[in-house]
Amino acid sequence: MPQLSCHSPLGALTISEDEGRIVALDWGWGRDQEETPLLVRVRDLLEKYFDGEKVDFSDLPFSPYGTPYRQKIWKAILKIPYGETRTYAEIAAQAGGSARSIGGAMGANPIPVLIPCHRVVGATGLGGYSGLNGIEDKKILLNLEKGD
Repeated sequence: MPQLSCHSPLGALTISEDEGRIVALDWGWGRDQEETPLLVRVRDLLEKYFDGEKVDFSDLPFSPYGTPYRQKIWKAILKIPYGETRTYAEIAAQAGGSARSIGGAMGANPIPVLIPCHRVVGATGLGGYSGLNGIEDKKILLNLEKGD
């Protein structure tokens, strides 16, 4: 499975591709590095994103592993525009389920940042985040998109 790593304000990130589709984004530097056209494109988009440019990742070919319900939720959060947030309850109203089940899907998102689960927040606070540094990573991403 081809992988390519890059540096970011969150630390090293590794993007994984399988059969021409993005399947994972993980914290840490991958052992094997292979530059495919798709991985180079995603790396370049991530660099622009972390430089503060408004980047839309929604047209990338994703293939996250997950249940049909979680796939539906991840598709819904791909529609949240850059710099905006939605609550867990709003996503539940849109995609079905409960705020709790939305939180479970966010925590299981195998392609964070690109599938922007950081844009889903609690009604009374930020909620959680599955990044290596937890809620601090979520704050970095939200502040980046606000231009702070």
